Amino acid sequence: MHDQWATSAGDDLHLDLRGPRLREGLMEALRDAIRTGRLAPGAKLPSSRTLGADLGIARNTVAQAYAGLVAEGWLTARQGAATRVAAHAATATAPAKATPRPTTRHRHVHDLRSGLPDTSTFPRVEWAKATRRALAAAPDDAFGFPSPRGRAELRTELASYLARTRGVRTHPDHIIICSGVTHGLLLLAEVMKHRGTPEIAVESYGLYAHRRRLTAAGIHTPPVPIDADGARTDRLDELPGAGAVLLTPSHQFPTGVALHPDRRMAALDWARRTGGLVLEDDYDGEFRYERGPVGALQGLDPDQVVYLGTSSKALSPGLRLGWLVLPPRLAPAVAKAKGDHDLHCSTVDQLAMAEFLSSGGYDRHIRTMRQYYRRRRDQLVAALAEHCPEAAVTGLSAGLHALVELPSGNESAVVQGSAWQDLAVHGLDRFRHPDVEAERDALVIGYGTPSASAWSGTLAALCRVLP
Repeated sequence: MHDQWATSAGDDLHLDLRGPRLREGLMEALRDAIRTGRLAPGAKLPSSRTLGADLGIARNTVAQAYAGLVAEGWLTARQGAATRVAAHAATATAPAKATPRPTTRHRHVHDLRSGLPDTSTFPRVEWAKATRRALAAAPDDAFGFPSPRGRAELRTELASYLARTRGVRTHPDHIIICSGVTHGLLLLAEVMKHRGTPEIAVESYGLYAHRRRLTAAGIHTPPVPIDADGARTDRLDELPGAGAVLLTPSHQFPTGVALHPDRRMAALDWARRTGGLVLEDDYDGEFRYERGPVGALQGLDPDQVVYLGTSSKALSPGLRLGWLVLPPRLAPAVAKAKGDHDLHCSTVDQLAMAEFLSSGGYDRHIRTMRQYYRRRRDQLVAALAEHCPEAAVTGLSAGLHALVELPSGNESAVVQGSAWQDLAVHGLDRFRHPDVEAERDALVIGYGTPSASAWSGTLAALCRVLP
């Protein structure tokens, strides 16, 4: 109906405005231009005044259309800067009318997958300052081949920080810097295989990537049942081949419960009696809301617990910085296993992280992000209460994800329907151990993942797909 040309960043752009409602027509025309690649990610859009004049429509109509597309995640806008196409917005190579079936390579407009922080919140300025200070103070040997254990500066700062915030008891010599929790698990798996115990028990619901990597490394991973009090560590004796058990005691992933004190003691008792290890994945230990922080299990028995931590949730998974806090007897073997395979983990990033910790920048960032994610969580709960009052939401006291219970038999249909609505979200079944029967239907909502500009649109998309 309204076949028009408009100028965008100095180039002609054909916008086909159809239908009687101009704002909706303009929004769909811009979506189509982005889908088909005529507006590339990062492309600058004209001001609302300019585009309105080019199209012969009111400036306010254009402004409202821009605001709607920002909320949906198609565009980004900052005060005093031009409106641009979002970096992730090119989600299809075919016109919108030919809706393709979503695949694993598809980048969705709306993303509620768990396991990621809002990467737009990375403290760029403070991190750059910490890096400059660290480089200025670094000794010359910092730029040679690094020690497999990691820089002493970072290990020293971590020992102090973890003791203060998580109750971890260790010495810097017993910390190994690695590229993340998965890397740490693989190092431990190699040491265990060498010692003749290639079996690590895992929670019946947990991060499938860890289980998959361990299996690929030749480690058997029998499941430990999960209930409302966390892992059934009282049943570890039923797994006589297990030399270790991998737990998320402070905030079980993905169900969100904290391991009951009796279960914590049962895990330690099992380890002492059998000579086994408890592998404690403290993947989001900094983010606590209503309840007080649940201290690390490692603090109760440093000789039987390996503490695994990472900067991925608090800062960025792109840093590839993680750490193993080891019983003294294990540290030399794990350091050797790491040195035999790689000398990775950027020295510069390790020095910057040490400086970020010592300067208090990390603490300040955590406090800011704790409030940020708490607001996200509260907004999620409020939106579901308004639009889906029947939905039960659990696992809310900590972390960056929540569990939304679904009517029995609905999980698969909701996950599939979400994909068709360009919403990426994981069902609980994705994290189920293959040897365990499905117990309930739910969605695992990663409310930390969307950017600030995409958050409201993502919430709206979630409410549209829930039964």
